[in-house]
Amino acid sequence: MSGERMPYERRRTAVADRVLREWGLTLPESFFRFWTFLEGLGPVERQAFTDLDLAVAGVTDLCADPGLPPRDGVDVRVHGRYYRDPPEFLTFLHGGSDGLHYGLWSDDGRACDGVASYYTHDGGGIDRRWRTPLEALRARLERHWRDLEDDDAEPEYLAARRTGLERLRDALTALETGDRREVGLAYGDAHDSGPPPEDPDRITTLDSGGALVAGRTALDRPPHGGADEYRFARYVYGLFDDAAAVEDCVADALRWCADGDPAEALVLGRDLHWASAGDRVREAQANTLLVAAYRALGRTSLREIAEAHHRHRDLPRVDVLDTGGV
Repeated sequence: MSGERMPYERRRTAVADRVLREWGLTLPESFFRFWTFLEGLGPVERQAFTDLDLAVAGVTDLCADPGLPPRDGVDVRVHGRYYRDPPEFLTFLHGGSDGLHYGLWSDDGRACDGVASYYTHDGGGIDRRWRTPLEALRARLERHWRDLEDDDAEPEYLAARRTGLERLRDALTALETGDRREVGLAYGDAHDSGPPPEDPDRITTLDSGGALVAGRTALDRPPHGGADEYRFARYVYGLFDDAAAVEDCVADALRWCADGDPAEALVLGRDLHWASAGDRVREAQANTLLVAAYRALGRTSLREIAEAHHRHRDLPRVDVLDTGGV
């Protein structure tokens, strides 16, 4: 910690100012409701939060001390940034096993207008189904409540877990989703299931997040939510096995971008970023494409995040804030 803890309102202003200044992003009001929720948890609710394998991460680490600097001169914009995170993803919560983490999502590099998650150690793609951090947390809570129904642990243990979850749910629904009366499986069926709807404003990407852009693509990609993801992934990974073909695709995308159509540069850059797998050539190709696309689209903050991430993609850990050993 850097000195005495600031009052909440001063910390809120300091965090918002710092994220805008250094990431170029305006934090949404929904993030501050999530922070208010965390600040108000008592011991029982806090234990229930921990029992969900959840922990604050990324940008939320600034809430305790907005002035924490990065260690060893590392760019602060890579704090909480996992290897495959697209520039649009700003981590705020870690979800436990297999590298599950949640991020605020920004398509334009200015406003965060949704929440996404994925397992960085698993094969699944990015899930962008939630509008706010608390909505994402409610879904996590209700999935856990559903799983307790099939748990054969001791009744006393299950009763204590349910009591904690009920208290946590009450605290959450006082701020958001209070009109949703379903719990457990019924909640999932009503609010947290099914594939994403087709979105004509977005183009399919390998990471399943979709890209907000219009224009020509080499594969005539369908709108986000309109592709057979398995077949699409098989084709793209097969293409990436041909280094010469990838070089040609990158050259075409950059040429189209220079001619005023950045769509292919953005989607191919996102695909290569997702599928880099430690390959320095793919990492460089992805960065070149993303920087060109974001520059053409006027998404300056995303371009700068992409450049910072490219410089630091080999960091051994994603926590780069210097907590002074705390």
